[in-house]
Amino acid sequence: MDNAQTWIKRAKSNLIRGKDSSYLDLKDINLEDLCFDLQQCAEKSLKAILIKNNIEFPKTHNISELLILIRQKTTIIIPEKIKEAAILTDYAVNTRYPSDFTPVSLEEHKETLEIAENVYNWAKNIIEAGK
Repeated sequence: MDNAQTWIKRAKSNLIRGKDSSYLDLKDINLEDLCFDLQQCAEKSLKAILIKNNIEFPKTHNISELLILIRQKTTIIIPEKIKEAAILTDYAVNTRYPSDFTPVSLEEHKETLEIAENVYNWAKNIIEAGK
């Protein structure tokens, strides 16, 4: 299994790309793509916790599934603001390709960014604490 530090580093890369506001000035950038990066940040952050705790996980983009594994297989308490990350799962699949969905608004992107940052910071603290 990979190293938790490698996963949290990749999560940080997704977070940086997802929050890069310079993209917002470009008319050809879709907020859905930035939200995909933010979903990936949350997903990789949670997987880093699982790896740190030697817990195998399925190949999934489902944030709820990862949170359930953390709750069931560790003693880590998951704060309510972290549980909110479950809503990010839709960005992993539903908005990645042209389809029938409502475009992401600036407000939705901002909320997604806040959730992803919360998950990343929470996971990073857990990994650094050695839990």
